[in-house]
Amino acid sequence: MNFNIITPELISSLTIDRGILQGAIILIISILLARIAPLPRNMQPIVWFGILAKKLSKRTSHNNCSAFQQIIAGILSSLLLLLPFFALALFLTHSVGFPWIFEFIILYICLNDANFKLVAEEVCVSIAQKDKLRARALLHPWLTRNTFVLSFDSLSKATIEKLITAPVYGVVATIAFYSLGGAPLVLLARMIKQLELTWPCFNPKYQYFGRSSYLIGNIVFFIPTLLWSFSLAIQGGPQSLLTFVRPRVKGVPRGYIYVCEIGARVLNIELSGPMTFGSNCIALPKIKYGPVPDHHDIKRAILLTSTAFTFWILSLIIIPAIWALLRYLQ
Repeated sequence: MNFNIITPELISSLTIDRGILQGAIILIISILLARIAPLPRNMQPIVWFGILAKKLSKRTSHNNCSAFQQIIAGILSSLLLLLPFFALALFLTHSVGFPWIFEFIILYICLNDANFKLVAEEVCVSIAQKDKLRARALLHPWLTRNTFVLSFDSLSKATIEKLITAPVYGVVATIAFYSLGGAPLVLLARMIKQLELTWPCFNPKYQYFGRSSYLIGNIVFFIPTLLWSFSLAIQGGPQSLLTFVRPRVKGVPRGYIYVCEIGARVLNIELSGPMTFGSNCIALPKIKYGPVPDHHDIKRAILLTSTAFTFWILSLIIIPAIWALLRYLQ
C-alpha cells in the first residue's frame, strides 16, 4: 500500500494555488497578531491618519461657508488625504521585492481596532468596580465622541456599540477587500472609514464637510455590514434573523444604526441614543429591545463578537483548504 501523499499532482496543485494559500496565510496571521499583539494606540498609523484629517479639517472646514462649498471642501480634502497613501501602497505591493511583507504590514495596520476586546474587558472591570473615571479614560482614545461626560449606563452602551461595529471595517472588510483587490484596496477602504469616523456627518460641525466620506463609506461597507450583521444575527435565533431582514429603526449613520439594532436584538438590550461632541449633544435614535445595558451585558457582547470572530477565522482556514483539496482531487 502506498502511503506517500506528497505526489507530483499535489505539488502542482499547491503551486498553481500558491497565491490563494499565501493570501489566506497572510490574512490569518495579520488578524491574529492584531488581535493579540497590537501596537499601542498612540503608535497606530490609522490613528495618526485620523489626527491628520482632523488638523486638515480645521483649515478647510468652515461652517460660515455655503453647504455646497463645504461639500466641495470635504471632497477635495478627502482626495488629498487618500490618494497619496493609496498610491504608496500600490507601489510597495507591486514594484518592490517581497510584496507579501508590505501586504502583511498594511493589513496589520488596518486592523488597528481588532484588539478592542481587551479594552472592553478592562472597561467592564472598571464599571463593576464603580470606577467611572478609569472607564472613561479607557474609552477616550477609541471614540471620537466626548467620553468624559458618560454615565455608567452610557459607558456600557458605548463599549458594546464599539465592540459590535468595529469588525465591520476591521476583520470582515479586510477579508472582503483583500480578496477583491489586495492590500491597497483594504487600506483605501479603511482610510475612508477613518475619515467618516473623524468627520461624522451627524455632528453639525461636519454636517456638509463629512457628507462625501459618509456616503462613500455607506456604499463601500454595505456588503461587509451585511456579512457581519448576519454572523451576529444567526446567534440570536429567528427573531434576530427577522430583524436582519426587516430592521425597524432608521437613522444616521445608517450602517452603524443597523448593526447596533442587530446587536441590541440579539442581546435584548437598549443601544444608541444621544452622543456628545465637544459641547454639542446629538440625538441619535434609541434602539430598545430590553433594559439599558450594564457590565454584565458587556461580557455577553464580548462573547457574541468573539463567536462571530471565530467563525470568520475558521472560514479563512476551511475555505482555502477545501479549494486546495478539490484541486488535488481533479
